[in-house]
Amino acid sequence: MSDNKKYTFNPRTLMYEVTKRSRMSRVFGPLLMLVVSVVMAVIYFWIYVFVLDLELPKTALLKKQNAEWCSKVEVLNRQLDSYEEALSSLQMRDDGIYRSIFGMNEIPSEVRNAGFGGVNRYAHYDDIDPDGLLKSTAIRLDVLTKKTYVQSRSFDEVALLSKRAGDMAVCIPAIPPINPDPSRYRLSSGFGYRKDPINGRTARHTGVDFAMKPGNPVYATGDGVVESVKFEFFGYGNQVVIDHGFGYKTRYAHLKAVGVVEGMKIKRGECVGQTGNSGKSSGPHLHYEVIYKGNHVNPANYYDLSITPEEYSVMVQNTADASKNITLHPSHKRRENRRS
Repeated sequence: MSDNKKYTFNPRTLMYEVTKRSRMSRVFGPLLMLVVSVVMAVIYFWIYVFVLDLELPKTALLKKQNAEWCSKVEVLNRQLDSYEEALSSLQMRDDGIYRSIFGMNEIPSEVRNAGFGGVNRYAHYDDIDPDGLLKSTAIRLDVLTKKTYVQSRSFDEVALLSKRAGDMAVCIPAIPPINPDPSRYRLSSGFGYRKDPINGRTARHTGVDFAMKPGNPVYATGDGVVESVKFEFFGYGNQVVIDHGFGYKTRYAHLKAVGVVEGMKIKRGECVGQTGNSGKSSGPHLHYEVIYKGNHVNPANYYDLSITPEEYSVMVQNTADASKNITLHPSHKRRENRRS
């Protein structure tokens, strides 16, 4: 059938007759149909969206998927809340118990809570996450991961130090620094605030004073390493500081003589010097301090002055014998045994 012909029914002749279509009708007819279709589609869209307030199928599908992902992210955030609470509990126990037991300093909050500096590594979320939910969740996850790593390293340090727990018992300053013979000493000043015997002002006394005659032996109160030996005209006078590890240090001041050198390993009960009257002192005495994690603490909480002088002497002698056996060469030991 030709496109130029059109068949129409003639009611008079009751027959279909052929009529030719004009060129204009052939060109504008389809175009008119296209325009009408577009107009109808626009009207339908306007009524569907703006009048009936309905969403397009594609928009509805995307919103549904977005709602599902938002729900998943919210569930993830609730899980992160529980993880952060558990990690916070571990951090409190780590700083307050585990690290404290072994004399380790607390991990600074700026180390635990350190963020991620430098380039904005989350900038790519700005275009795809206008509400910021995904970006904030990613930041929380990264920070929690870093905190977990810091806590894991801390537990590794505690575990390593716990293997030396047996050493800790002999390192803590747990005996008096002098033989507690009541006939040889008196406690002239305790720990805390007092009136300074030199200038009369009230000041904090950071140790305890054992008043006694010069020349009495002063003993290390725990195993450690001699950190410093100083000879001063003022202040502490002649003094020895021992680092016992596990956060503990002790100071022995106003000495007459010093029998150790810096860097020397020392055992509990070994003699470090003799009591004296050097430095800022109103009379012969031993000034003894216990320093724990950088803070002065009351030495009276660490020693027992009720130990008998005989028991103390035996302990000191055993320490001296043990040190002698360690330092003597085996050939020297054999010669001493023959002499005995």
